[in-house]
Amino acid sequence: MEDLKKLEKKYELVWDKYGKEDLDKAFELSDRYIDFMSKCKTERECVTEFIEMAEKDGYLDINQCIAEGRKLKAGDKVYANCMGKTLALFLIGTEPIEKGFKILGAHVDSPRLDLKQNPLYEDSDFAMLKTHYYGGIKKYQWVTIPLAIHGVVIKKDGSVVNIVIGEDDREPVVGISDLLVHLSADQMAKTLAKGIEGESLNVCVGSIPVEDKEAKNRVKLNILRLLNEKYGIIEEDFVSAELEVVPAGRARSYGLDSSMVMAYGHDDRICAYTSFEAMMKIKNTDKTCITLLVDKEEVGSQGATGMQSRFFENTVAELVNLVEDYSELKVRRALANSKMLSSDVSAAFDPNYPSVSEKQNNAFFGKGVVFNKYTGARGKGGCNDANPEFIAQLRRVMDKHNVYWQTSELGKVDQGGGGTIAYILAEYGMEVIDSGVALHNMHAPWEIASKADIYETCRAYEAFLLDI
Repeated sequence: MEDLKKLEKKYELVWDKYGKEDLDKAFELSDRYIDFMSKCKTERECVTEFIEMAEKDGYLDINQCIAEGRKLKAGDKVYANCMGKTLALFLIGTEPIEKGFKILGAHVDSPRLDLKQNPLYEDSDFAMLKTHYYGGIKKYQWVTIPLAIHGVVIKKDGSVVNIVIGEDDREPVVGISDLLVHLSADQMAKTLAKGIEGESLNVCVGSIPVEDKEAKNRVKLNILRLLNEKYGIIEEDFVSAELEVVPAGRARSYGLDSSMVMAYGHDDRICAYTSFEAMMKIKNTDKTCITLLVDKEEVGSQGATGMQSRFFENTVAELVNLVEDYSELKVRRALANSKMLSSDVSAAFDPNYPSVSEKQNNAFFGKGVVFNKYTGARGKGGCNDANPEFIAQLRRVMDKHNVYWQTSELGKVDQGGGGTIAYILAEYGMEVIDSGVALHNMHAPWEIASKADIYETCRAYEAFLLDI
């Protein structure tokens, strides 16, 4: 009977294997992650922070190497920055580039509210900002909570004004109102999807008028005065701004045992951060290692900073030219011979909502990094479906490094689904599988993850870069 038990796969709790050393490391990693998530709430902020940390570790801007005609060799480290919102990190390996790369890919954009081009208006002695939601959100979750404004304003002279409002405890926050329950009979008769309309997600930012009683829009003018005094901007500058409304406040440990992390933007900065940490631990490699952190995944990966752009392919071409004699064939071979973990979050089983999950093929908190053989929706529509040969190789590597892992799909077959950047990279012919951390509250203003899973995911990414 004991021999027969070995035939069965058991996905055990990570906490049970941890001694004090691992436990300390897991909590220290989450402490660093909490600090990062509290500071970096936009894709620009993430890329800026990652570049600062990478440069401290010896990474050079690839454009500097191109300008200087500097040839790269094994052990050299470079990064490429695309418009401040997408980042690629490269650690040059000892093998020829055309042998392929070991790639960790994730995205740094998260669901949020974006200010419209002409956002500021006054209504009934309130100053308000109009928004357009970004990505898949439940709109009702964004009302009555404290909100902050992060982003940049680019003035006509090209100067950049960085804006963060609502994060300092001494600063005011902003927010979106909701109907009092006493007057919401009609609203509550609607479906959740219709209870709050997109055009009603208007942010209240003030109610004090300027002293001039003859002026029009006196409250709006007062807000413009405050913005001009602090940031030197005028109303027209909103047209060339990128301002995001996000939940205000720090990420926090969650649970009486502090076993989890509550943060805005786990999807997918939790995978971006763990990928970055793993990349920084690798000093020498056979095949060139890449960590690719992209924008626009939540809205289809289009645009110059999305995965469907040519940024990554063009950067690989530049890299080949800096390492070896350039040829288009080398670029194509390098991409086709690569292996990638497309790192994105998965849905953890939630005991409050068991009906949407199929337990045998669902991720659970505290059971390690999640591998999703396929994503997509209803009949695997729009998915990347990883090859079993690649999965078997990953199993060997994870077991060699004693990394706890589990497999999952996104809910019951007919319940819904989702996608990642995996299928885009797979179009080059490389081996790709989705992997990452399981969450509760995915796409909500505050998402939840297990500290054990964060640690195991970082270890999984490091093992992949070392031994795949």
